[in-house]
Amino acid sequence: MAAKEVIYGEEARRKVLTGVEKLASVVRVTLGPRGRNVGIEKKFGSPDIVNDGVTIAEEQEYKDPFENMGAQLVKEVASKTNDVAGDGTTTATILAHALLKEGFKMVAAGSNPMALKRGMEKGVKTVVDELTKMSRKLSTKAETAQVASITAHDPEIGRVIADAMEEVGEAGVITVEDSDTIETHYEVVEGMQFDREYISPYFVTNPKKMEVELENPYILVTDRELKNAMEMIPLLEKIAQTGKPLLLIAKDVTGEALSTLVLNKLKGTLVSCAVKAPGFGDRRKAMLEDVAIITGGVVVAEDAGMEIKNTTLDMLGRAQRVRVNHEDTTIISGKGDPEAIKARVEQIEEQIKGTDSDYDREKLEERKAKLAGGVAVIKVGAAT
Repeated sequence: MAAKEVIYGEEARRKVLTGVEKLASVVRVTLGPRGRNVGIEKKFGSPDIVNDGVTIAEEQEYKDPFENMGAQLVKEVASKTNDVAGDGTTTATILAHALLKEGFKMVAAGSNPMALKRGMEKGVKTVVDELTKMSRKLSTKAETAQVASITAHDPEIGRVIADAMEEVGEAGVITVEDSDTIETHYEVVEGMQFDREYISPYFVTNPKKMEVELENPYILVTDRELKNAMEMIPLLEKIAQTGKPLLLIAKDVTGEALSTLVLNKLKGTLVSCAVKAPGFGDRRKAMLEDVAIITGGVVVAEDAGMEIKNTTLDMLGRAQRVRVNHEDTTIISGKGDPEAIKARVEQIEEQIKGTDSDYDREKLEERKAKLAGGVAVIKVGAAT
């Protein structure tokens, strides 16, 4: 193990503050509606031109280990601010620098560091209380667009964000993707969507779009891997008699089971589509339960000893429409009980409050939005 270099007192404070000042100097130029851009060299490809505080901070690394230590401390400030608020990372960095600079100055003048810390904590509480009193909730779409325009440094993007927020509501989630065109626009996914494609292209009902479109389908949700056709035939016969199509969501569908579904679809006996269950491990089980609740069905669970051959029609979910393409499965207007959906959303909210993992929180928020609000996808376009 490499030997550790140790420094103390004034020398340590000076080194740490130097690292903080280096990082803050790079970040502060982006502050406010007239903030400037920063170019970041990349190992491969063109440099990034950004004006986002946390993105710039994340790229900062310094040769001196003590200066780098100071930079890493403030980098965490920016990162945490981004996780909690999604903006204000430059402001947080500048405030952290000012607190350290003035705090170190007072320690050097003889102030007790712990007393200084307690004073800062009291000051923070007072400031937060005053800011809370001064703040107000955005009440109009125009105000939302104004705030978004300042954050994005672009009135057009601000308008798109405001439109998307108005459509999906407070419970909705907004994600960002690269657009295939030079225009920026948004799309709202109505209902529940998850990133699973059809297992076989033979399920396609709209060859022009290469999509599966199912009207008023039954929806079978299971965590089992289906291989044997014989265990499926009793249920398939019941569904075929109704004349309704089938969406099958399973851990996997292979072998004779898949061949039977494809053959019946090609013959016109039963229009169906099979997709793999979303997620992995415990998250997969939770998402399957979400699908079952929003469609009014139950999960045919292997752990519970349930089998496909014993499944009845009233155990299946229903929806007004299902669309499956080569990327996603979208369930539109599921027939689940509104009270059950509401209870599920409340359960997820409690899980969000109880988790310390940013990743878990993000995934739980996505699940909540799919159940309660919807998801808007902003597709950002540009010439370069």
